[in-house]
Amino acid sequence: MPVPLLKESDVDVLVIGAGPAGLMCAQGLARAGVNVRIIDKRPGKVAAGQADGIQPRTIEVLQSYGLAERLLREGNQMHMAAFYDPSPQGGIHRTGRAPDINAPTARYPFEVTLHQGAIEAIFLDCLRSFGKEVERPVVPESIEVTTDPVVLKNPQAHAITVAIKDLDAPGGTEIIHAKYVVGADGAHSWVRKEMGIAMEGEQTDYVWGVVDMIPDTDFPDIRNRCAIHSNNGSCMIIPREGDVVRLYIQLTDQDVRNVTGRVDMGKFNAEKLLEVAKKSFYPYRIKAHGDVQWWTIYIIGQRVAAKFASHERVFIAGDACHTHSPKAGQGMNASMNDTHNLIWKLTHVLRGWADMSLLKTYEFERRKYAQDLIDFDRKFAALFSSKPKSEDNPDGVTQEEFLDAFRAFGAFTSGIGIQYAPSLIVNATHQTVASRLIIGGRILPQSVIRAADARPFELQDLLPSDTRFKILVFTGDIRDASQMEKVNELANKLGREDSFLRKFGKRQDEVYDMFSICSTRKEEVNYTDMPPILRSHWSKVLLDDIDSTGKIGGGVYDKYGIGSEGAIVVIRPDGYVGVVAPLNDVTDLERYFSGFSVKS
Repeated sequence: MPVPLLKESDVDVLVIGAGPAGLMCAQGLARAGVNVRIIDKRPGKVAAGQADGIQPRTIEVLQSYGLAERLLREGNQMHMAAFYDPSPQGGIHRTGRAPDINAPTARYPFEVTLHQGAIEAIFLDCLRSFGKEVERPVVPESIEVTTDPVVLKNPQAHAITVAIKDLDAPGGTEIIHAKYVVGADGAHSWVRKEMGIAMEGEQTDYVWGVVDMIPDTDFPDIRNRCAIHSNNGSCMIIPREGDVVRLYIQLTDQDVRNVTGRVDMGKFNAEKLLEVAKKSFYPYRIKAHGDVQWWTIYIIGQRVAAKFASHERVFIAGDACHTHSPKAGQGMNASMNDTHNLIWKLTHVLRGWADMSLLKTYEFERRKYAQDLIDFDRKFAALFSSKPKSEDNPDGVTQEEFLDAFRAFGAFTSGIGIQYAPSLIVNATHQTVASRLIIGGRILPQSVIRAADARPFELQDLLPSDTRFKILVFTGDIRDASQMEKVNELANKLGREDSFLRKFGKRQDEVYDMFSICSTRKEEVNYTDMPPILRSHWSKVLLDDIDSTGKIGGGVYDKYGIGSEGAIVVIRPDGYVGVVAPLNDVTDLERYFSGFSVKS
């Protein structure tokens, strides 16, 4: 009998793991036209449970890919948080309510909750629209990165060999020659282990149970996010899509550990978890209406990988490189934002637009974020898992301490306060030129008016995640002759053959998307007044003015801290501010793009 030929193939990027991080990565690369494959050992997507909370910044990111509308339609929105403490009369009582998100600049000032399977379905349908499917059930068997330095330095070389096996196909082994690999394969990551990357940190003693169910209850805040501190232990309520709620229930060692000290899943079930919850909810009653949909028990581990990349060829993302408690709703959000950060960098290198040094910024930016996340999670988990302060427990947590922390952490948990440190792609030299638009932070949401037809737009929606740098030229009031002269001088500089627009893009509109934003009133300006290089299309001239209803727009210069003299703001393809420059000096822009771009 003849031996079957071993199948071999080439690919630009192989993504291992089809959870939220892997799916985000695959859809972004597919959208950019990159040759990408994604494999997963699971025979199907998640049916229930797992992660479920989407934070305000992540909603903005999904919107930048055109995926937020379905999330908002299918998911539940959390606008209010309620806080409960032990009552002097026994049981618990409400001590206050507050907005669920303390994030003044949030475009979406709420969290969305939807089970992970439904979130994955949004990505899977998106991938299908690009002719891509997750290959299941497929497992990687070996991975080898070349040691040849010449090959490693060639961004177009297939430097990695991965053997994969289709579990449903007899003899279904394939050898894949990949340029890059992204390991998004979870907390027990095979990719991380094969690359010899250690996890740094520790496991806490906090043991929690999770239950997804439709509740039968008289608890008045069942549709709000709730933090409950009771003498029986802590509990958190996360309302979900439809009538479903998720309960996080604090457990004791006696509840779940066996004689060896290990957590024993066999000691517990959904009914026992609800028995614990009922004690924490007293005097309110709570039980499941029908069957419990999903439950689990976990110990909080707080770890960060020592490295996020190997040779700038193999990258790890999501739970593969950071683990923490789920109660602050950061896991899935951190995971998707890891690969959101990586998508455009891989694309620019693969297209020959950027040097491989750009890929080093992935670990630089996302590992620092992961370390900050663990520091936050350590404080938040300790606060949430501690007993409430009382006469018997004078060292416990007061409601005021918990509420103060809840508010203080708002910018971090929402994701809108993330700021990347100075690097190749973050230059904060001219922060004062746009004083309220934090360099390294995301572009703030703001309505603007289109000059050609006075139609209002949310500026974020004009800056999608399409792998292009967005150049925002704040021209000032171009009715002013001296200001118009500055604008014309800028146009001349940008039009020169040695400008960054010409040097670092074979086709300017593939690498850059340029907008002019004038402070001139809509009644007094024509879009054709703008020099041609600053208006590549009639839709690219915008105004800091109010629309015809008098309700939308106005105030973008003030919100961003830009004066009447104008400014140039460069937005990275992932929606973060990379560099700001004065209108009359493009030196720092030239230096910025020269730092990582490849000449055409």
